[in-house]
Amino acid sequence: MNKLDLDKYFERIGYGGGNAPELETLHALTKAHTTSIPFENIDVLLKNPILLEPEAIFRKMVLEKRGGYCFEHNGLFAAVLAQLGFTVHPLGARVRLLTPDRAITPTRTHLLLEVTINGEKWLTDVGFGGFSMTRALRFQADIIQKSEFDSRRIQKVGNTWFHQILRNDQWVDGYEFTDHEMPFIDQVVGNWYTSTNPDCHFTSELLVTQVKADGSLYLLKNNRFTIRKNNAEQSNDLLETELMAVLQNDFGIELPAGSHIPIDFSMAH
Repeated sequence: MNKLDLDKYFERIGYGGGNAPELETLHALTKAHTTSIPFENIDVLLKNPILLEPEAIFRKMVLEKRGGYCFEHNGLFAAVLAQLGFTVHPLGARVRLLTPDRAITPTRTHLLLEVTINGEKWLTDVGFGGFSMTRALRFQADIIQKSEFDSRRIQKVGNTWFHQILRNDQWVDGYEFTDHEMPFIDQVVGNWYTSTNPDCHFTSELLVTQVKADGSLYLLKNNRFTIRKNNAEQSNDLLETELMAVLQNDFGIELPAGSHIPIDFSMAH
């Protein structure tokens, strides 16, 4: 892999801190990435190929100022961390937000990162949509870990780990995973399923999310645009003529002129 232009990446995420492979750097980069680059599946709906080579992701997410989904976000972040000297291992996960029953096995189509610093293992994940981390988690079971914006913990059942998020005073499974590395070829397979299978919601619904630096969450699902901040929520339905303006002004995504995202606007207003 050719070296990435880290100065351009730091500019993209508004980062001006240190770059030594230390925990403080990992925390700071995790927050800067999550709050600067949106999670989005626009290319899936436009039927553009989702390329996972680091140079391709860098071109899309940094130079073209686009977002992406988990394989892209965490693929880019892994390459950046490795180039800075961190020890990084990609891990595969099964998202449980829509499948809370642990007796049911979801597809293994999520990517997160294990980072080892001075012999200690940490987890980071900048590609989990509105639940992307703003601070790395210590890879240790049964301790509550707080960021500026939420509380999380990791549980272990047998050989399976569960990443949980505190929502409305209840612990909710975000995803389950093991500590076995997810090789690049397995990421390619998961990415292919996620971007092409008609049973995957990414192929039929527009989803754009971003956690902002003040802790607010911007969420665009099809043409429904929602802003959540301080336990308050404001939503409205967009007309097709309004969609591109929201993508550009609220998420920093500017698509080529004439782009048409195939979603149903019939319910707007």
